[in-house]
Formats: sequence, C-alpha cells, structure tokens
Amino acid sequence: MKRCHLAVDIGASSGRHIIGELVAGRMKLTEVYRFENGLVEKNGHLCWDIDRLAESVIEGMKAAAAAGYQPQTMGIDTWAVDFVLLDRDNRRIGDAVAYRDARTDGVRDKLDRLAAEGGEGVNFAHQYARTGIQYLQFNTCYQLAALRREHPEQLEQAAAFLMIPDYLNWRLTGVMANEYTNATTTALVNAESRDWDDELIRAYGLPRGIFQQIRMPGTELGHLQPAVRQEAGFDCRVLLPATHDTGSAFLAVPAEDNRSLFLSSGTWSLMGVENPAPITTAESREANFTNEGGYEYRFRYLRNIMGLWMIQSVRRELGTRLGKKPSFQELIARAEECTDFDVTVEADDPRFLAPASMLKEVAAAAAERRPALSGRPEDRQTGTCLTVGETMQTIYNSLAADYARTAADLAALTGRTFAALHIVGGGSQDQYLNQRTADATGLPVYAGPTEGTALGNLIAQWIADDELKDLGEARKTIRDSFPIQEFMPR
Repeated sequence: MKRCHLAVDIGASSGRHIIGELVAGRMKLTEVYRFENGLVEKNGHLCWDIDRLAESVIEGMKAAAAAGYQPQTMGIDTWAVDFVLLDRDNRRIGDAVAYRDARTDGVRDKLDRLAAEGGEGVNFAHQYARTGIQYLQFNTCYQLAALRREHPEQLEQAAAFLMIPDYLNWRLTGVMANEYTNATTTALVNAESRDWDDELIRAYGLPRGIFQQIRMPGTELGHLQPAVRQEAGFDCRVLLPATHDTGSAFLAVPAEDNRSLFLSSGTWSLMGVENPAPITTAESREANFTNEGGYEYRFRYLRNIMGLWMIQSVRRELGTRLGKKPSFQELIARAEECTDFDVTVEADDPRFLAPASMLKEVAAAAAERRPALSGRPEDRQTGTCLTVGETMQTIYNSLAADYARTAADLAALTGRTFAALHIVGGGSQDQYLNQRTADATGLPVYAGPTEGTALGNLIAQWIADDELKDLGEARKTIRDSFPIQEFMPR
C-alpha cells in the first residue's frame, strides 16, 4: 500500500477524492473517485442531501483502498456558510438547507430596521466592524435568523451547530469541532479575538452552547470510528485542512511575494489577497469586501463574485433545451464569434443567484442596458432575444469587468500596488476568460494549478505531517510540480 494523503473536495455540483503524494520533491495528484452533488427541494426549501454526501465520502474512501492506497491522513473541504443542527442525542434536526434558498430574502433589512428602532435587531455596520465579513444575503447569521423565525423549536432543541465539513468529520470520527476558516463565514466570529463573538450571538437570539470550540487547520481530530474503518477498508487520522474550499484554494496559489492578487475561480470567483490583519473600515464595508479567516490566522481579504455559476447554469439549461449539453469549449467558441457584442451586466446582481432561467435572466438584464434588444425575434436555441454567443459574450464581458473593478478596489483599500494576478481552480482552464481578465485588469495573469482546492487541502496535511516545512516551501513545490500558463495584457 502506498504512503499518501487523501483530500475530499466537495463543491456545489460534484465532489472528488484526490490522492496526494510527494515523489522526488514534486507533488503528484491522482483522482480516485468522483460523485455528483446538487440541490434537492425538500419541505419547501432548497437543500443538500447530506446523508448521500456522507455516504459518498465513504464510497470514495473505499475506492481509494481498492486502488491500493493507504492514506496516512485525510481532510474534507466544502463550500461555506451552510450548516446542520444536532440535538442532545446527536440526531440531526431539520434539513441541511442550502445557501441558494430564498429563506434569507430581506432578513438583513429587517434586522437593520429593528436595530434602528431599538428592538431585537443587528446593525450590519456594527457587525462588520466586529467580524469584517461582507454582506451576502445567505451568510450563516441570516440563515440562523431565518430559521429562528420559521422554526424556533429547532434552535430550542439544538445542542450542536456544525457546518457541512464539520458534520462530515463528526460522522467519520465522532469528534465535534468548528473549523476556523469556515466558522468565520458565519459572520459570528470576532475578527480580533478570532473566536465566537458572544455579543453578536446574543443579539441574534441564538443559544451560545451550540457553538463548538474553534479549531485551526492542521488540527488532528482523531482516527476513524470502528464502523467507518471497517467499511472504508483502512484506518487513518482525520485532519482539518482549511475546510472552506476558498481557504484551501488560496494555499495553492504559487505566488512568490505579496504583490500578487489571488483569484479562486470556480462556481464562485473569489478575488483578493492575504493580509496579516483585518480591514474593517467603513470604506471596506461599502465596497463589500470580506475578511475571511485563513490558514495560520491569515486573513483572506476578498470579494465574492458570481463566477462560473452563470456559465454552468447556461450550459445546463441549453442541455435541456437542445437535448445535449454543449461543452465549455463550444460555448467559448460561440462567445468568440461575438466579440463585437459589448453589452455588460452587473454579474453580482442577486437576480443571478438562483434564477428559474439563467438564459432569460441574462437576456432581460442585457435588454435593460440596451432596450433595442427587446424588440428582436426570439432565438431558437436560447428562447430569448440573445443568441448563445451573445449570451456567453455578455457573461464574459461582465466577469472581466467585475475582476477589473475588484482589482482596482483592492489596490485602493490595501494601499498596495499589484504586479500580477494568479488564478487557481477549475476556472483557470478557461483561456478565453484568462485573456479577457489580463486585458481588463492590465495585469499579467498566471493560471494554474487547476486542482487548487484539493491541493490546498493536501498542503495542510503535508505540513501537519512534517512532509513539507511550511507554506513557503509548499508554494515553491507547486511551482516545480505543475504547469502555469501566462497571459499578458494586450
């Protein structure tokens, strides 16, 4: 059996089990299992099938053993903000409601209004000054506020709050803990103390006892429970990586100094820098930048951008309309046929978060910017006033413009001059978007590695197991191990 480590990297649409090995000073990644993930409608809400996710984690571990691997350690990362509650008998309470659900619509406005009236509310400006976490309508604090309004009995019954990777780790080990990088996305962790903010928890009317001790990436939770060990076919130690996938992805950015911008490109685009301290000024709040907790207490100072979700949604919808999903390369080719179509929409508009039809929503937004479009006949393939190529070009225009605006804001808010932009994750394979980003930002773009999140997950394990000295050595090893593409601004 080969000595190795296992990264379980779960995203909104799929999960992967990646084996990591260090061979002759280079990193080697091998995918041993992949599974589908997605939203299901349950009890009037969009939810994750959390039991199926837990089963898929075990199935991937079995696949690793069947392929001849014996992981010394394993770690799980997922998206942020979502959670489950357990009662005193460790039974799950309610469903794992997903961040794209509409239950948080209007919650912030109501809380701000109540705070202004002297009632039981929370003022966002005050909360930002304490936590440094940007406003997103699906932040965990707003999900908990919505739950308290709809199902107060669930919070009354709750004994434990676990975010999605925390829950999966508990299923593996029987140990409950809230990992730091993911916990900060609740907007309930104080940026200075780096611990739960008791004042905010009281202000939200939440039971303090449900929140677990915050643990840092690199912490060992323990070995697999006997039943899990028997089913998986091996035992190993379960370590905490940066369980928020962006926290892991940022570790895999092969930057050599602090003059680089980072972009984790996937379903979401998360663009920012690493800072030693949070920036919680009013200017930062107004620009909607966040200070998410990072590895070794770094702060990931970034902005969430809608990202490839728009493209993924268009591709999925066209597959339904046309009977076959077009490939990403086919969509890029259609966009390249429409380079003179210069319409740009606001990519971060909440209208694109979970529309019934992304094709129609993009077309409607484009027509609002250019009213003459609404008079066009309906395109046969899209069912809108835009062709496939025009739809894709609008999305690319909008993402590139958003990246350029974010880069300029980061320079202004940090007082730093940036010389390069590093892109990691699946989106780093989109060469058309990479070039558009270089052109829009005026910065050289370095794209890769593509497996940024899984790689960052493994880096935390290698360092914790003393196979890599520190993050500096890890990033140098990445540069030696993977091809990095360069895109110069034109």
